[in-house]
Amino acid sequence: MLSRDVTFEEFVQRDGSRLRAGLVAAYGPEVGADAAAEALAYGFEHWDRLGAMDNPAGYLYRVGQTEARKHFRPTGYLPAVPSPGMPDFEPGLAPALEALTEPQRVGVVLVHALGWTLRDAAALLDVDVSTLRTHIARAMTKLRTALEVTPDAV
Repeated sequence: MLSRDVTFEEFVQRDGSRLRAGLVAAYGPEVGADAAAEALAYGFEHWDRLGAMDNPAGYLYRVGQTEARKHFRPTGYLPAVPSPGMPDFEPGLAPALEALTEPQRVGVVLVHALGWTLRDAAALLDVDVSTLRTHIARAMTKLRTALEVTPDAV
C-alpha cells in the first residue's frame, strides 16, 4: 500500500472506508466512527509527513485506536436483537464476539464478516499476515466453543 504521490483526498477515497470499518469493528459504531473521524482529521493535518509512509492507513488506525481508548469500550455494542434489514444470525454470536480480544474480534469481523483478504486486513492493522491468521484461528476456536459448534457441524 504505497501512498507516495497520493493526495489526501485520493487516500481517503481509497482507504477511508476501510479505516472506518476497522475501527468500528474494534470499538463499536459510535466510538469507532468518532475515532475514524479523528484519525482522518489528524491525517489531513499531517499529510505532508504521512503521505510519504508505506502504510498511512495502518498509522492512522493506530491514531484512531488511541482516540477510541480514551472512551470506555461499550459493552453490548453489537445488536442483541436483529433490527430490520439485518440478516439473521445466531443470538449467541454477539456476546461471543464481545468476549474475544480486540485483535481477534477485529480480525474475524474484517475477514469473515466483511470479506477482506488477510493481506488487506493485516495491512490496515499494521501486523504480519501470519499474526493476523493466528488471531483469527484462536478467535474461531473460541467462537466454536462458545457457540457449541463441532467440526462436524461446520
